[in-house]
Amino acid sequence: MPVTSEATTLWFGDLFSGKGTTSLDSSDAAEFPVTWAARSEGQEATTNPEELLGAAHASCFAMAFSNGLAENGTPPESLQVTAAVTFDPAEGITGSHLLVSAKVASLSDDDFQRLAAEAKDGCPVSRALTGIPITLEASLA
Repeated sequence: MPVTSEATTLWFGDLFSGKGTTSLDSSDAAEFPVTWAARSEGQEATTNPEELLGAAHASCFAMAFSNGLAENGTPPESLQVTAAVTFDPAEGITGSHLLVSAKVASLSDDDFQRLAAEAKDGCPVSRALTGIPITLEASLA
C-alpha cells in the first residue's frame, strides 16, 4: 500500500531577502527555518532544501543497506551514514556523496563494498536522484 509523506513550507517575501519555515507534517516538533542565504552561502542554525534532501538520502540508504546486509546473513551492528548534498546557485543540485561507516561482523571488504554499492543504486531516494551524480565512500569500522 503506497504511503504519501508531506512537508509544508511557508515563505514570506522575495527569494533573496525573504524567509520561511519548513515543517515535516508527521511531527509538530520538526520545523526548520529556511532562507536563500542558508541555501546559497551556508548559514548556521538555518536549514536548506539540500540538507533535508541529505537527510532523506542518508536514512533511505541506511535502511536499504541494513536490509541488504541482513539478507546476506551479516546484519549490521551499526551504520553511520552521512549524505553530503552539494548545491551551486548557478547550476542547482550537483551531487550527493554518501559517507558510510559500519560495524558488521564476519564480512569481507569486497562483499561490504558490493552490498554498499547495491544499496546506493537501489534505495528509492537514489533512484529519484538519477539526474545527479551519487558517490559512495564506505568503510568497515
